Amino acid sequence: MWTRLNILLLVALMLSALALVRQTYEGRRLFADLERAKSEARKLEADVHRLQAECEGEATNLRVDQLARERLQMRSITPALTLNAMPAAASAAASGVRP
Repeated sequence: MWTRLNILLLVALMLSALALVRQTYEGRRLFADLERAKSEARKLEADVHRLQAECEGEATNLRVDQLARERLQMRSITPALTLNAMPAAASAAASGVRP
């Protein structure tokens, strides 16, 4: 009877030891995964800040003005352009045509 109890306790001890080793390994693996995820989050946060800075730089008035002149061939309005465009708009309105 004591032999059977000793064998049963030995098996329980071995199973407990194996479970402990497995849990320790799993904990270390999860810790390593967590550290990798934190590192990736720091990289992504740095990218977000860099992109926000780039967007702010692109949205300045001088940059928008430069792009409007270069890509869209826009030009600043002058009184001469405004006065020359008014008769055409007035004649179009009189004829019922929308500009």
